[in-house]
Amino acid sequence: MRMTVIGTGYVGTVHAVCMAEIGHEVLGIDIDHDRIATLAAGRAPIREAGLDELLARTVASGRLRFSTSLAEGADFARTHFVCVGTPQRPDSKAADLRYIDAVTDELARHLRPGSLVVGKSTVPVGTAARLGRRLAEVARDTEVAWNPEFLREGSAVEDTMRPERIVVGVSSPHAEATLRAVYESLLRAGAAFFSTDPATAELVKVAANSFLATKISFINAMAEVCDAAGADVTVLARAIGADSRIGNRFLEPGLGFGGSCFPKDIRAFAARAEELGAGESVAFLHEVDRINIHQRQRTVTRARQLTGGSFAGRRVAVLGASFKPGSDDVRDSPALAVAAALHQQGATVRVHDPQALDNARAALPDLTYALDIPKVCEGADLVLHLTSWPEYRDIDPAALATMVHTPLLLDARNSLDAQPWRAAGWALHALGRPMGGTS
Repeated sequence: MRMTVIGTGYVGTVHAVCMAEIGHEVLGIDIDHDRIATLAAGRAPIREAGLDELLARTVASGRLRFSTSLAEGADFARTHFVCVGTPQRPDSKAADLRYIDAVTDELARHLRPGSLVVGKSTVPVGTAARLGRRLAEVARDTEVAWNPEFLREGSAVEDTMRPERIVVGVSSPHAEATLRAVYESLLRAGAAFFSTDPATAELVKVAANSFLATKISFINAMAEVCDAAGADVTVLARAIGADSRIGNRFLEPGLGFGGSCFPKDIRAFAARAEELGAGESVAFLHEVDRINIHQRQRTVTRARQLTGGSFAGRRVAVLGASFKPGSDDVRDSPALAVAAALHQQGATVRVHDPQALDNARAALPDLTYALDIPKVCEGADLVLHLTSWPEYRDIDPAALATMVHTPLLLDARNSLDAQPWRAAGWALHALGRPMGGTS
């Protein structure tokens, strides 16, 4: 099939590359000329496992091309995936739909009859219906469907090529048949297929993110209770996670979630529910959000306590800048938020990250960055573990102890093995775990 992918950000780039990899002819479209030139040269503008190789291969094959012209895209194909951003509005917690509206309006001027516009962006429920009405005013015999993405940064190629489920929100048999044809090879490989109305498809995405965010905030709330009671949240998490009704995924206590999806998605979901008169039903999401932000404040407070009540004149080494391991994304990164707070309160902060230093430096240029862990930790009064990169689990605690001024570590991700650190003379502290614990 021929198709366009409009918007070559994180979701759009991965979708375009993977659709070309499974055999479709794909035209990626974006207004960013520099990004389009980079992609056309076979270079990925984001770091994602396996993406560079697939991009180079599909561009070389001719199945994947790039353009800045929506008119060219409308002439090229009748199936158009829209993957533009829907960030939080600057004046409220609602989603900013200006980009998706602009694309729809411009695309409508060029669409051929029989075209299908498929949204993949995360949007408030009712957006597909609204865009369908908007499209119908200009373009005849066209349709809007919704096909939400369920990508995890760091695993996005794998999630696209071997999805657990494919959800499509359609209003006609033609739209469903088209999307079945798009994903035919993935369905043959065993992906579950859910065909529903557009409103339900829109809600599936935000409901999934809200549920996962709730699990994270729940276990972090339990961590604070454990701190007050002298209990161990890591044991608590494993014990309740052994219950098959609960499961242990997303029950990792620590610094909380960040990135470009969870925070803005749960806020936009709550805002849209209030518009629909159902705000009380999802009022708990405000508390989920509050608990998550509170984790950053808790970490800063604990770090300040460990340095004697003040960061003035203290050197702090920060391990991790990306919002999660496997990604160079620092958007709404809890790690970088903590590092910035320490700097603002007088600490000299040096930051290490295996992949995200360029993005972190662009976001917070006042901090010091280095790719060498011992260099970052040299002379440190406190080491903060803020992103769970596997490289940090491989650190030799005894060797690092010789580099720091004080062997003092705050594991805000609860993912380091405490025993070897304490055996090497480190005072290891963690959120929700007693000082004497060994887990």
